[in-house]
Amino acid sequence: MKFLNNILKKFRICDTKREEKQDGRATVRVLAKERLLYAAGHTPAETLSMLGSRENGLKAAETERARKEYGSNVVSHEKQASYAKRIFQAFINPFTAILLTLAGISAYTDIVLAGQGERNATTVLIIGAMVMISGILRFSQETKSSNAAGRLSEMIRSNVCVMRLSDDGGAAVTEEIPMEELVTGDIVLLSAGDMIPADVRILSAKDLFVSQSALTGESEPVEKLASGETQEKALTEYACLAFMGSSCISGSARAVAIAVGDATVLGGQARALTQEGGKSSFEKGVNSV
Repeated sequence: MKFLNNILKKFRICDTKREEKQDGRATVRVLAKERLLYAAGHTPAETLSMLGSRENGLKAAETERARKEYGSNVVSHEKQASYAKRIFQAFINPFTAILLTLAGISAYTDIVLAGQGERNATTVLIIGAMVMISGILRFSQETKSSNAAGRLSEMIRSNVCVMRLSDDGGAAVTEEIPMEELVTGDIVLLSAGDMIPADVRILSAKDLFVSQSALTGESEPVEKLASGETQEKALTEYACLAFMGSSCISGSARAVAIAVGDATVLGGQARALTQEGGKSSFEKGVNSV
């Protein structure tokens, strides 16, 4: 029984560390949402001031500060463990530990201690089957979830056109950089066929229509404008906001990056694919043994 309690204690410690890590990421997304809501209800000039940016872009030193403060433009997901480790994690958990303990007790009482002709392995076989089915289902579902997150991250790799200033205060330069190097406060230039590289606030637009089907499921492109809105609504319904994972169908625009990487709406969805769902009442009861 002491051995079983030690196993359960280790699982509780792992759960606590995982929850603390997830809470930190959740806080980043909450702050990013607040910036997006502020940007949606204020003018482009006020939004740029809030981010410490300007119409013609950030300086090199400012991009480094922004990267340290807001993070990199990378949608992270849990590193896929080896097959051996995933199989081990699928079969070794508090629930299966209890079942295996019961199977061991049953094997000892019904087989080892039983007299000749009274031995019965039915209970052991049933418990063994339950452990196998539970482990196989958990392994297959977690593998599918991890693969889906990997495909989602691959989908959003591309370059982005930005405006930046040199540190000596020279004229703004338009350059193409890998999407991973984009930072909050960068001025992004968008045109037809481009993928939105981050969650952005439109500063100016000309006949800009964006497909948000990857986020909202809407089949029809929506028009994006530079004018702010004070009415409270869902983030994806604001006409002055565009989101990572969306694509420009037509038109052109200039925008400022508000949220990048895991702080974006798409980043939250990618993270949700790899997170374990909330514990059921049964799981909470088992873990409290």
